[in-house]
Amino acid sequence: MKEIYINLKRFEVPRKWGGLCPLDSPTTWIESVMEESVELGLGSLDELLLVYLLPEGLIHAATTKLNQYPGVETRMIGVGCQGVHWEDIRPGKNFGAFTSNLPASAARSLGSTWAIVGHSEERRAKLQVIQSYDPHVEDRAENRLRASQAVDQLVGEEVQCALGAGLNVLLCVGESAAQRGEGRFEAQQPRIEAVLKSQLLTNLQGVSDDLGERRVVIGYEPIWAIGPGKTPPGEEYISFISAYIQSVVRDKLNLELSIVYGGGLKEDNAGMIAGIETIDGGLVALTRFTGEIGFDVAGLKGIIEKYIS
Repeated sequence: MKEIYINLKRFEVPRKWGGLCPLDSPTTWIESVMEESVELGLGSLDELLLVYLLPEGLIHAATTKLNQYPGVETRMIGVGCQGVHWEDIRPGKNFGAFTSNLPASAARSLGSTWAIVGHSEERRAKLQVIQSYDPHVEDRAENRLRASQAVDQLVGEEVQCALGAGLNVLLCVGESAAQRGEGRFEAQQPRIEAVLKSQLLTNLQGVSDDLGERRVVIGYEPIWAIGPGKTPPGEEYISFISAYIQSVVRDKLNLELSIVYGGGLKEDNAGMIAGIETIDGGLVALTRFTGEIGFDVAGLKGIIEKYIS
């Protein structure tokens, strides 16, 4: 099965306030996105799972709209949240001390069936907290490693909380420019492998092959290539990375997990990504990169058509 995840980040903020929502009412907008997705047949494509990862404030409106349609029209559309806290509500224990955080069980109660965990933006935010305590944490290799390990540990606890609440998980991993280092790709490979192996083993610690109806999918983010003006990796690079991720989760963790490309699935790279045997889909954020930058379902349909063709 092929899988496409749409991370709509802070799309609940209207354009007049600096965001990307084209309407003043983000609730009306997300309802229209769900409606158009169904009308264009994106919820009934055989062997293509489509998951919208939404800000907390849009989850309920999206799931409520989808529930208005017959199940066959929405059977391949899922709705998820954009992260969960590393602790969760438990019966008989802490039920409410999560101000400003989203426990996994709260996301589930809003209608989420998925959670994206460990996205590069989330990992960077965690690292910034460490840096605020120790501004020199990245001055020495030993300290950088310890900081990364601390972030990985928290991400692993988030994975456990999401699975414990019955959510499926899209776990993002990837290497930064500093972690990749200089030199030719052959020289970079051992450094990249070390970073990814550490993330995978820590983030998936305790995850067994007995997941029941829950799923874990790995999203590979080439963090060094994300952003305006940066050159994305080519087929050889992505093939090498995805094959390595596949080998780690299989050989070290005894897991068979799907891997999707998290560096941005677009019309101009969809054919190339689809041709990589060890990649099962991709992550979409924007569909328009010039003029009025943003997301639209017609653009998503174009990406899907390029990918599945």
